[in-house]
Amino acid sequence: MSLEKLFNPASIAIIGASEDAGKIGTVIAKNILELGFEGEVYLVNPKYDEIFGKKCYKSLSEIPASSADKINLAILAIPAKFVNQEILNNSKNIKNYVVISAGFSEIGEEGRVQEEELKKIAKEKELNILGPNCLGFIAPKIKLNASFAGGMPEAGNIAFVSQSGALAVAIMDAAKKEGTKFSSIVSVGNKMQITETEMLEFLAQDENTKVIGMYLEGIKEGEKFIEIAGKISRVKPVVILKAGKNEKTQRAISSHTGALAGDDEIVSAVFEKSGIIRANNLEEFFALLNFISFSRTVPNQKVAVITNAGGAGVLVSDAFSGKKIQLEDLTEQTKNKLREFLPAESSVENPIDLLGDARSDRYKKALEIISSVPEISSVICLLTPQEQTPVLEIAKEIIKFKDKTDKNITTVFLGGEKVEKAIAKLKQNEVCNFSFPDLAVTAIDSYSQWNEFRAIKTKTLTQMINEKRRAKVLEIIAKAKLENRQALYFGESAEVMAMYGINTVESFEIENYHGRNLGYPVVLKVDSDKVLHKTDKNGVILNIENEMNLSRAVSQMKTNFPQSHLIIQPMAKKGAELIIGIKKDEIFGPVIVYGLGGIYAEFLKTVDYLVPPLSLGQVEKSLLSGKIKFLFQGARGQKRYNVEEMAKILMGISSFALEIPEISEFDINPLIVYNNSQEATAVDVKIII
Repeated sequence: MSLEKLFNPASIAIIGASEDAGKIGTVIAKNILELGFEGEVYLVNPKYDEIFGKKCYKSLSEIPASSADKINLAILAIPAKFVNQEILNNSKNIKNYVVISAGFSEIGEEGRVQEEELKKIAKEKELNILGPNCLGFIAPKIKLNASFAGGMPEAGNIAFVSQSGALAVAIMDAAKKEGTKFSSIVSVGNKMQITETEMLEFLAQDENTKVIGMYLEGIKEGEKFIEIAGKISRVKPVVILKAGKNEKTQRAISSHTGALAGDDEIVSAVFEKSGIIRANNLEEFFALLNFISFSRTVPNQKVAVITNAGGAGVLVSDAFSGKKIQLEDLTEQTKNKLREFLPAESSVENPIDLLGDARSDRYKKALEIISSVPEISSVICLLTPQEQTPVLEIAKEIIKFKDKTDKNITTVFLGGEKVEKAIAKLKQNEVCNFSFPDLAVTAIDSYSQWNEFRAIKTKTLTQMINEKRRAKVLEIIAKAKLENRQALYFGESAEVMAMYGINTVESFEIENYHGRNLGYPVVLKVDSDKVLHKTDKNGVILNIENEMNLSRAVSQMKTNFPQSHLIIQPMAKKGAELIIGIKKDEIFGPVIVYGLGGIYAEFLKTVDYLVPPLSLGQVEKSLLSGKIKFLFQGARGQKRYNVEEMAKILMGISSFALEIPEISEFDINPLIVYNNSQEATAVDVKIII
């Protein structure tokens, strides 16, 4: 169902309208009647004949049929126990609803049952329902405040979707000071039917929306979200502030991967895959939205900084550390033009230091010269209010220049009372001012990276399931389950890995090693679903040099692990030890974790994340830009490791993750990779079922 009539209605019915002070129905009625909405409004409440001088109907059925048929939207601010029946009674004529009422899944089992029933009604009757337990929404362009938040924000191009009604109110209040202007503000509440994904789809088509901002505490239907967000992010920038960074799921973790992949790291990987700009805090969220809203063009990676304070210039230079954007090296021609009007003590490098006595003319001339450098797309004007600084005049000069250039002009006016009026003037004229230099650099960098994301043309990725291979793997898993095992033996795991193009170390069961030319030294391991962390449990003995020592080791291991499966492997040649794992996320499905492995994997946590399905190009990009990129760059004069081989291994694991959802956890630790012609080898493989 289209959401157009819900968020852009011509006629509204308010069920539970009131004029009693303190009631939500009173605030909603006043907002809609008094803030400029020009559509038809019908008030419904059996307690009143009239509200605010306007006729009030006892029920929706009392509204004349000719008018009732034309109601686009019904807003419900009544006790939760009456909501379902009210919607069911009117579902034939009214197709769009906002349920303000609380008392659904957020209160426990009874409310959850009622919410499921309402969801069923919505599906069967083909209805759109925002909420329940939500603030409502605001559409400033049509002067519609269909919420119980006061006031009417200025109309602009930022769409803000919030899972928290209270935060939406706070942001609206802060927006007045920041000069933030909205195309819409939507509180999604319990997200029973209209979730962040549906809102993304709707707002992508909204011509008034330039940037979509979201505050989320959780994400519903993760795999659908990834698919839709990836498409929308190629059309419009999406900025998300996701709460719950430190919240960890408390459960028994049986693999290294489970210990490595926290929920928030997975969210970050999902956002990166989908091209979403992630804000780390509320201040950064505001900064990103305002910068994108005011920007004239999408920035490239070249930036110039103009400042009247050397120290502040150093601070802004530091903020570029670790960012993809960079301070552009100015040509001698550009520097000479700057020298023509700047004092000898000025710096004509980038940042350009105009000195503390700089007046508006120096800012004006510097901006004009920088505007002629085509490679630069963004300019940061930094100012400290020194005694001789005409702060307001400089602000006015920056505003004039902004209106005649296609470059992004941003400001960082540091200070308090001395810069207050100038900052207000800048914001009134849609110049984005940042409180601190690092915020400005972060905003430009994030927007620039979004531009890179949308520039990369990728086909929609789908995973082709190899049914023949899947059947073989499931047969191996079924055998293990019949034996009441929670994990595959190494030999079984090796057989599975071979199907996905991954080489494993040679292995012999203890009963079969006699008479074999083992090629000492060897390793003796316990191979049991009861001993998954072998090193911690003394379930592995390394560097066994001869048959006599092997016999002793076998006797010792049998004593320590009676009736357990034991295996012998040749000692692998030294190489770089990596870990590859699969984390089964409840929301987003399988996520691949890879990085430095070995016994310290959980402590080092030098890992990156990939969300299947994947392309070979995406995997190679991750390897070359991630935390183990040094392996593929030939660090400290070492020969580079084979990025193509590692990418193919990760692609194999991606296929395994999507083809065999029956596994609960998986990791290879270590996978030993070599920077010579030797093939990478999985030394230990855990497939937990």
